[in-house]
Amino acid sequence: MFQRTTYLNQLIQFKNSDFIKVITGVRRSGKSVMLMLYKEHLLQDGVNEDHIIYFNFESFEFQTINTEAKFHNLLEQSLPNDGEKVYILLDEIQNIDGWQRVVNGLRVSYDSDIVITGSNANMLSGELATLLSGRYIEIPIYPFSFVEFLDAKDIDVHSRKVDSAYLEYEKYGGFPSVIVADEAIKDTILSGIFDTIVLNDVALRAGVKDSTTLKSVISFLADNVGQLINVSKIVNTLKSEGIETSSHTVNRYLDILENAYLFYRIKQYDIRGREYLRTNGKYFIVDMGLRRNAVGRKDGNYSNRLENIVFIELLRRGYTIDIGKLNNKEIDFVARKVDKTLYVQVAYELPNSSRETDNLLNIQDNYEKILILGRYSDTQIIDGIPVIYIVDWLLEDN
Repeated sequence: MFQRTTYLNQLIQFKNSDFIKVITGVRRSGKSVMLMLYKEHLLQDGVNEDHIIYFNFESFEFQTINTEAKFHNLLEQSLPNDGEKVYILLDEIQNIDGWQRVVNGLRVSYDSDIVITGSNANMLSGELATLLSGRYIEIPIYPFSFVEFLDAKDIDVHSRKVDSAYLEYEKYGGFPSVIVADEAIKDTILSGIFDTIVLNDVALRAGVKDSTTLKSVISFLADNVGQLINVSKIVNTLKSEGIETSSHTVNRYLDILENAYLFYRIKQYDIRGREYLRTNGKYFIVDMGLRRNAVGRKDGNYSNRLENIVFIELLRRGYTIDIGKLNNKEIDFVARKVDKTLYVQVAYELPNSSRETDNLLNIQDNYEKILILGRYSDTQIIDGIPVIYIVDWLLEDN
């Protein structure tokens, strides 16, 4: 198991607190491994194994545990009765109807430390939000960062191999099983992950019967990452390809793709007016390897692919992100967390004009502004704006 210390430390930070830890993220991104790493930490910290309850509800053993009553009975048979603290680790819990009430009951009735995982954003809404208002911490997990990618391949960050490793990362993404596989089978593994996400986490759970239209929407979004998208454009594109659909259907598919953590939508924010605009948004995919699979393994669109990598890395670093709008100019990302704001412009190579930095210079505040390039340049600063090569930015110590 790869030691993903950033995520593990978040779990440890809230260990033995009243907060339920909710690990979320796209399928195969490492949520189950995090539970096992946490269990390993507990054992090393002296917790008796009899007081660690672990269930994976996608395993064959627990596939029939799909109702509130069955879940309650399973826990009742498994929990110790000695009054000591019990650690409860529940993997892919969204498969059980009514799990929220049982988990809340555990929190109220037992001296417990609870960690759950799920692959659908809906698990954090509705009844869970009502029952556990202010009593849970979400820990979103993503496929491997570039730093984790290098660590998994045992490549030193100062090695000459780093640039070529980035090209592999940009092409095949950061799913753990893909990283360690031979290149000859990487696409096969990605295809399996893609089909599992689409068929299980999207189509099956949402009751989608028309998987052809769904995959066409996914292909369109993947091929247009970083572009402003509206539903009408998607509908018209699909119709031109002989696929009949409606705005209502496409809107529904967009929602369930977001809920499955496959795509993220960000809105435009008027920097001067300090308000969100009711205009088109942009979609970014969670992993570049999945994008490669969705678009039929074709190359091109390098600038938008670079933008996608930067977006996911900003999410990974804990930012909330908007598209900036300043008069008729666009700022690729307005990234915020706590009391920090970062303006990010992304370009594949250093532009001949100063348009990219001009956009940033027009912002009349003192927050940090950077330009990230997809190709290395000796230029390190333009008009006071730092110019950073993507590899160097991904390797920053955060």
